[in-house]
This record gives sequence, structure tokens and C-alpha cells, in this order.
Amino acid sequence: MIFYLVLSVMRKVDQLFMQRALQLAGYGKPSVTPNPMVGCVIVHEGKIIGEGWHQKAGEPHAEVLAIRSVKNQGLLKSSIAYVTLEPCAHYGKTPPCAELLVQKEIKKVVIGAVDSNPLVAGKGIEILKNAGIKVESGVLEQECLAQNKPFFTFMQKNRPYIILKWAQTADGFIARDNFNSKWISNTLSRQLVHKWRTEIDAILIGKNTAKYDNPTLTARDWPGKNPIRFVIDHQLALDKDLNVFDGQQKTIVFHSKAEQIKRQGLEMIELEEEDFLTDMIKYLHQKKIQSVLVEGGAQTIQSFINAGLWDEARIFTAPIIFEKGIKVAELKNHQLVSQENIQDKNQTDVLSIYYNSSNNIKS
Repeated sequence: MIFYLVLSVMRKVDQLFMQRALQLAGYGKPSVTPNPMVGCVIVHEGKIIGEGWHQKAGEPHAEVLAIRSVKNQGLLKSSIAYVTLEPCAHYGKTPPCAELLVQKEIKKVVIGAVDSNPLVAGKGIEILKNAGIKVESGVLEQECLAQNKPFFTFMQKNRPYIILKWAQTADGFIARDNFNSKWISNTLSRQLVHKWRTEIDAILIGKNTAKYDNPTLTARDWPGKNPIRFVIDHQLALDKDLNVFDGQQKTIVFHSKAEQIKRQGLEMIELEEEDFLTDMIKYLHQKKIQSVLVEGGAQTIQSFINAGLWDEARIFTAPIIFEKGIKVAELKNHQLVSQENIQDKNQTDVLSIYYNSSNNIKS
């Protein structure tokens, strides 16, 4: 009985320190892509003596910064390292973190989730164990997996993490009959979308959205980077003077028109009509795009849903009635995970977040 009580207390302590490591990891969003967010906490006799997180791709990893932050390096030999993701085992822009932990003779390493990257995938744990370091994994595993959904999806499914986003009226319309959808959601909802844009690699729309909404697809209302812009224009019929073609941000056009057409400042990718969506996703994977926000109209979004190529849907429902217009897309295999009110001085929107229950990432 006493043994299980002690074990339970130890697990709770491990979870507490891992929770802090998760918090630290989150500070790296979104500057670490294409790397995952990682946090590390060094603990000596129940007290945190070092902390670090991966701050930017190409720069030192969380374990390195955590170890550097320890003032008395002699304590490392009797310390525990809590890290949200398995320490890397390969040479990239930085040396392997697993080898650094070995060099510092860390007593024990507690890991949240195993790395899905084939260059790691258990190799980091193997290095640690071969050096005689105690290793425990799976502490707050689901939370650690969830924090890096785009990374794990990219590694496990060979495609980006796909987020569908739209605003709809209370009676289920995404736009009026003339394709006009400005503005269904309120000012704060739109600002939140700009924040999301800073957190993803790319944003994608279809022809009608580009033509009728003429969006810029930038994060102008939130500090941060702008995503790469992707536009689907099968027959290259869009006006070259639209905002998405303004040259202010990298823009790629997917089409199926068998002609050699060049437009200054644009990358034109021809795809076969029959496998258009599948080949587009393959292209995004090849270009190491880990996350895509699909802000297209109902037709574009429905094509992703029908193909099962979506992971998350973020839907704003506004207290507006159209009575007629263009109906919203219909989700399939969806699971509601959260709802919250987004209120400005004029109206209250309801933001609903759904996950695709068929596309869960694996540990």
C-alpha cells in the first residue's frame, strides 16, 4: 500500500515538472517551425535549478539552454531532466542533445513523448540508456503530443496539419448568393484569425474567395510573420491585380491549365485535375509545409472534408441571419472539443473547435 502511495506521489511530482516544461515549450511558438516546440526543466532534490526552451529554428535546443542556465554545473550529476520531447540523436544545425545529457552525466531523464522524426524515433532514448542514465517516458504524453500536432502529423502522415476555418451565420450560410461574406464575424474574431496566421506555415484559398473577397491573407492585425499564400485557380482565370498577387508575400498558384504561363513574383504549379488535391498535399509535404490554414469558400473546404484531409476545424458562428445564400460545408467524423464566446462592442460570436476523430496522431 505504501509503495503504491509513494509511486502515486512521484508520478504527480513528475507531472508537475513536465507541466512547467510544456509551458516553457509554448514560448517557442511559432518561431521554431519546422522544428517542434520543446521545453526542458532541470530538477535537483525537488527544486528547479535550470530551465530552457527551443526559441528559434537553427538555434540551441531546450536541453542545451536548460543546462547552460544551471549555475552550479556540479549538481547536474545528481539531477533529473524533464523534457517534453525525446532528446535528439542526430547532427543537424546543432549537436545531439542526447549526447550532451550523457556528457553532463544527468542522473535521470523524464520524457513526455517519443520523437516521430525517423532520425530520432527512440534513438535518443537508446543513447541515454546505453550510458546508464535512467529514462522514463510517457509523462503527460497526450499533452506533449497535442502541443506539437503539426509536427507529429507531418512526420506520421506525410502531410501538413490541416486546419479548416470559416465564419457562418446563425442560419448556416457562409456567404450571400453573390459570394459576399464581409463581414460575418466580429472585429475580435477577425483579429484572432490574424494571430492564427502568425502560427502556421501557409494559408490556402480557392478562386472564388480570391475573386470576391479579394483578401490579402496577411497577419497585419497581429505581430508576427505572414504565412505563405497558396491559391487554387484551376484555369488561371483570376485577375493579376488581386491583393494575393501583390508581391508582398510569397504566393504559389496551383492550377491544371496545360500551358506554360509565367507571372512575375508568382510560382505556378501545374497539377493533374484527376488527382489535384492529393498532388497538392504531396507538394506541400515536399516543401516541408507542416501546417496549413484553409480559409477558402464552402466548395474548397468541402473538398478537403470529403477527402478526409483535415485535422481541425475552427468555426465562428455569428448572430446574423441571411435566410438564403451559400450553405456552409458539412463536417464528417468530427468531434467538438471546445466552444467560447468572442465578444466585441457590436456582437458576440461563438467559436467552435472540432477535431477530425479519424486522424488522431499516435504515440
